[in-house]
Amino acid sequence: MWKPLWKLLRAGGLVLALAGLAGCSSVDPALYASEKPVLRLPGYFNGVVDAWGVFTDRSGRVVKRFTVVMRCSWTVVDGVETGVLDEQFTYSDGAQQRRVWTLRKTGAQQYVGTAEDVVGEAVGETSGNAFRWRYTLALPVEGRIWHVDFDDWMYLMDNDVMLNRAVMSKFGIRLGEVTLSFRKRPS
Repeated sequence: MWKPLWKLLRAGGLVLALAGLAGCSSVDPALYASEKPVLRLPGYFNGVVDAWGVFTDRSGRVVKRFTVVMRCSWTVVDGVETGVLDEQFTYSDGAQQRRVWTLRKTGAQQYVGTAEDVVGEAVGETSGNAFRWRYTLALPVEGRIWHVDFDDWMYLMDNDVMLNRAVMSKFGIRLGEVTLSFRKRPS
């Protein structure tokens, strides 16, 4: 008697959970329009920026720790502000990785970006002290490549410090989070 009831409850719970996921809405970057200091990507990501981060799985357990040194520069290419963010990752197990982003300003507050392991283009928008960045990353996992969606939010705290939280998901299911703290080096 209990087994069929348990199966029904589990199935109902799954339906409710899926309905809850479908009902989730995203925060609009415009919510941060009046927040200070105002984030200007070419101003903050110019020169060398250091970062410290963790990846946590969906239970909240820290799976990886890492540091990043970013060498950043901006130029005007064909009349468009274009930035290069050269990220050098060092993980706590000694592994290293490099990602080079190319960002282009496409509107007053809009940006697109590419990197070798990004599927298609990343799209982003600044508003006040915040930057929302959405993209799909091709991640190697146990000998296979997974396309994982990132919903990445950065918040400028002062002229030197920025906090970053990115939620990773696949098929709409949350896999974990990446949390970073950035510090801009003095020029």
